[in-house]
Amino acid sequence: MIENLQGLLMPMNIYELILNFIDIAIVAFLFYKLYKMLVNTRAAALVKGMIVIFLIFVLCSYMGLNVMTWLLSKSFMGFAVTLPIVFQPELRKALEQIGRGRLFHKPGYIDKSELDDMIEQVVEATTVMSRDKVGALIVFECKTRLDEYVDDRSVKIDGLVSSGLLQNIFVKDTPLHDKAVIVRGNRVYAACCELPLCKDHSLSSDLGTRHSAAVGLSEETDAYILVVSEETGIVSIANRGRLNRRLSPNDVTQMLSNGLAVNINTKDNKELTLKEKIKEGISDFIKDKDVSSQEGGKKK
Repeated sequence: MIENLQGLLMPMNIYELILNFIDIAIVAFLFYKLYKMLVNTRAAALVKGMIVIFLIFVLCSYMGLNVMTWLLSKSFMGFAVTLPIVFQPELRKALEQIGRGRLFHKPGYIDKSELDDMIEQVVEATTVMSRDKVGALIVFECKTRLDEYVDDRSVKIDGLVSSGLLQNIFVKDTPLHDKAVIVRGNRVYAACCELPLCKDHSLSSDLGTRHSAAVGLSEETDAYILVVSEETGIVSIANRGRLNRRLSPNDVTQMLSNGLAVNINTKDNKELTLKEKIKEGISDFIKDKDVSSQEGGKKK
């Protein structure tokens, strides 16, 4: 390795300099795309764990701890076998993007006007389903990608969110009504998606599987999950492991507008002033405190 580095530092002509620059740029780009693919996913935590183990290995090797060095070196062989299994969703996603020529595509980012139109359609559909007591479970993807919850039993739709589309999906006794719909940006990405159930046993027994799935997914991701109760017609939204119940159409509009602002194109996000960001942060903090204090009452 040292010889290779010395070779890079040796005097070179302009042609070799350009080739080396292109070589380094390609490697840097691949690492950047790998970072973007893993950031804000559960796989990111696994990568951090592997980095910590590698640093411990280097430290043990430097300190001459032979037994620890030997054990850790053997564990790397196990990583080589398990990594393709652990990162199977991410690897499949990367290969699909390459195959479709969408390596540079940023899914899920929309303009402010598109977000407003989408939320308006969602609120309209939610109001109708709440009135008619039609059960619904709608997941709004934020920074954490939810591809792992779309499997062979799911149905990919990729259709623009509209009140009519959402109502038709959740019509009772139809093939897609009983599970979740995942919304990416302003499009219905997939339907009939199965979500993890809540691990918090303190969740009220009066709440059904839809509410448990909503809270369960919110514990693992940053998504906002909207639930319409089939028994009562009550509208709820789960986020950060908390379930906010008995929401009015205005409540739904406000929560989704604030929570899904992360999906607005970066260019539009930059238009937010520092004052607005601070105000929004304080508002979210106060809201979380209020939700925490009233959580018991809302779960009745």
